[in-house]
Amino acid sequence: MGVMWRAHAGAAEIEEYQVKAAFLFNFAKFVEWPAQAFKSADQPIGICVLGPNPFGSSLERVVEGKVVGDRQFVVREVRDAQQAGECHIVFVSAAGWTRSRVVLGEIKKCCVLTVGETGEFIPGGGMINLRLEEARVRMDINPDAAARAWLRISSKLLSLAEIRKK
Repeated sequence: MGVMWRAHAGAAEIEEYQVKAAFLFNFAKFVEWPAQAFKSADQPIGICVLGPNPFGSSLERVVEGKVVGDRQFVVREVRDAQQAGECHIVFVSAAGWTRSRVVLGEIKKCCVLTVGETGEFIPGGGMINLRLEEARVRMDINPDAAARAWLRISSKLLSLAEIRKK
């Protein structure tokens, strides 16, 4: 996984949210969740979208048939903190940031990796922010926020990102 995936490749343009969907899938490979994050040994990794869904069907297509650590994936849209708290990765869309900010504050508990796409996301308590820069998707990561949620982000992923503090 490269932090500088291009938003276009050659003549065929890859949509921004297809790239971001690939990032969400790859985060599952580079984040370690504690055992209590999963209710059972075969519970799938839940990737959830909070707020308006900008992915269309891209996210489902990216994770379809994929497995990380013997776990498949499930993609859901969520509306509130209770639903989001049952996920492993929560993506907060830019369009839903203002309304979702309160929900983000409520899910700052164990085991939920929060990913957003606004400049306010990390200062607002988020863990990973995906941003476009010169037609490339780049990452900002707040490792302290992840550690507070009992998540370990691999040094490999951290080396590809800009480290930000709240």
